[in-house]
Amino acid sequence: MVSWYSWFSNLEFVVFSLLHLNLLTLPLHLALGKKETSYKMNTKFQSNMQKYLVFGGTLPREPMPLSVTVRLPTLEDLEAYALEQWECFLLQLINSAQAERLTSFSSSLMRVFQRGLLSARENEAPKLTENGFQFLLMDTNAQLWYIIREYISSSEDRGVDPTDLICFLLELSFHTLGEAYNLNTLTDVQKHAIKDLADLGLVKLQQGRKESWFIPTKLATNLSVSLSDSSSRKEGFVVVETNFRMYAYSSSKLHCEILRLFSRIEYQLPNLIVGAITKESLYNAFENGITAEQIISFLQQNVHPRVATKTPAVPENVTDQIRLWETDRNRVEMIPSHLYEDFPSKDIFEAVCDFAREIGGLLWEDSKKMRLVVRGEYHQHMRDFLRHQK
Repeated sequence: MVSWYSWFSNLEFVVFSLLHLNLLTLPLHLALGKKETSYKMNTKFQSNMQKYLVFGGTLPREPMPLSVTVRLPTLEDLEAYALEQWECFLLQLINSAQAERLTSFSSSLMRVFQRGLLSARENEAPKLTENGFQFLLMDTNAQLWYIIREYISSSEDRGVDPTDLICFLLELSFHTLGEAYNLNTLTDVQKHAIKDLADLGLVKLQQGRKESWFIPTKLATNLSVSLSDSSSRKEGFVVVETNFRMYAYSSSKLHCEILRLFSRIEYQLPNLIVGAITKESLYNAFENGITAEQIISFLQQNVHPRVATKTPAVPENVTDQIRLWETDRNRVEMIPSHLYEDFPSKDIFEAVCDFAREIGGLLWEDSKKMRLVVRGEYHQHMRDFLRHQK
């Protein structure tokens, strides 16, 4: 039995939550000086609620009965299909020669996904940008959200309303994993989108004698999962030893390409990749914009279950050395600056030094030879000050 006090406390919590979401405005009695408590609904939310009550909403899409569909794939087969499609897409995305088969994405749509990840210079093959290298080290769920954001942001260029696309993606994320849904219930926009999502591995398309349907995979259902939720993470595959040797128990070509970004791959067996983390391989990674923390985070997130229970899972001497090699490259900081010299008098030189110090741009001064170095962004201010001194 719920007590009156607990019911009242729950009511207060609900009201507080609605106020926090801006669905209710502050109590009117606070503004009018009255004792009774009353609330007002947000006008925009109220208008949308009225439209929903008058015109009704869309009922959830129901799965197709098993009597209509053919034998559906098992959850294991569906997960393997999604992983294969996603890896094939990523290999094509980075223009890797390891891609044995290409997806059916159009060249225009591929350019949308490659935006910001590849640099396209004239008469040169596309190369991964700094963001592209960092993208490959992301968790699969974070990569998926990046691609989906690009897909939505470019929808207007394809003549698609982004609101309709977002609604469909949200609906798709709450579909039941492994169930079949009729393609005939989709609009033209949704049918076009579902084909693109199938190439990504979010859904699997099947054709029956009379009907066609799509089956959501784990990638689709993960759209409603927080990026920080570790329950959707796949099992790790990397073992790092204290001698900087690295063993990756995987047959994925994509895993091999990702590990090649920061390590030296020595040989690859059908289900094992053997490599080493070296100073030279890490320097190449740092030059491409990958940071030490991103490499360490990737190794920790993808550690093999056999060593995942150890503390730490990645040897400390390895993580410390990765950070040290990064700091070795960052000993010298490059700052755009300007050198000022040949001052006509000592008084003008000291006045200029005082001015540069006041604006926070002075980097170095030599009072004997009357020279100073100022940050580049303050050059115009220095010119104006020097002009008045003359």
